[in-house]
Amino acid sequence: MQWFAVRKDAPLQARPWLWIGAFVVPLVVWSIVSYVPAIWHPLMLVSDPGDATVPGQYAYLEAGQRVEREELEHRNAELAAAHARLARGAPANPIFLPSPHEVARAFVTAFTTAPQRTGDVWLHESLLSSCKVIFWGFIYSALFGVPLGIVCGTFPPLARLVEPFIDFVRYMPAPVFGALAVAVLGLGDEPKIAIIFIGTFFQMVLVVANTTRSVETALIQAAQTLGADSRQIVWHVVVPGALPHLYRDMRILIGWAWTYLVVAELIGEKSGISAFLYQQERYRHFENVYAGIVMIGIIGLATDQILGLAGKYLFPWESGRRWLLQVRSSKGRARAGVLTDQRPSAAEST
Repeated sequence: MQWFAVRKDAPLQARPWLWIGAFVVPLVVWSIVSYVPAIWHPLMLVSDPGDATVPGQYAYLEAGQRVEREELEHRNAELAAAHARLARGAPANPIFLPSPHEVARAFVTAFTTAPQRTGDVWLHESLLSSCKVIFWGFIYSALFGVPLGIVCGTFPPLARLVEPFIDFVRYMPAPVFGALAVAVLGLGDEPKIAIIFIGTFFQMVLVVANTTRSVETALIQAAQTLGADSRQIVWHVVVPGALPHLYRDMRILIGWAWTYLVVAELIGEKSGISAFLYQQERYRHFENVYAGIVMIGIIGLATDQILGLAGKYLFPWESGRRWLLQVRSSKGRARAGVLTDQRPSAAEST
């Protein structure tokens, strides 16, 4: 079968459907668990408490309460023994597993419902704060990590000097530096940005260094044969040769930065989407919790897809877009032709 052939891609017309199926299949499983009682509905949602509404007289129940099946049966047995009106309920999942339509509704209500407590932030404010922390933490990491990784991947003696310490620190969990970051940088966003930086910088140096080493040695030797010095080899051979793969590494590493976000935002003063999620969990609004989690995934996926689309145009030779290369080369030839036409002839110059 072509679908299970080693390193053979799916037919072109099937690829969009496979992409859609990657999200539809989990949604279908979630819907089955949420809507089909026979699959997993361990609790009973009380619709009518019967006569179990007076505390002290019978075991107390109220409408909308979720109880264990055995507990509802036990209380109904007590009510039946007292010839009282029985309670009624329907199978339900725990409150921490809302159904898909409740989460979908929360995508609107979470933005339009004001915070329950003065001083709490709106969801859109939380998302903007989180994006700001991710952006600056990753930018600072890339500004220092990419050049250092290229240097280590190009010059082995410097790699032997730098990489052992980088390799040593990268095994330290970034959150353990939280207390130190707060002591040095205060309670604002700075310690959170520092945690994102620490969590990605040391990994980035090693990843970039290994990617830089993958540049073909023959290209470097050819440049040396033509008389290029070390600076020229780095700027005109190593960096251009590794750039498409470095770009792909950055797409992966930015996802790594998001994994540190929740821990980073709980350091010092709680802020961002993490503070919103804990706030909604405290109020037992789990549909808002799921909506916030899904929004993080949507932002991350959208960012990655935009970067991937940009990469196809930045590096068309990597994506197989020969037509874009032809357009660029034709523009280059046309520009060269214009310059040639504008250049005076030998007779005119004399």
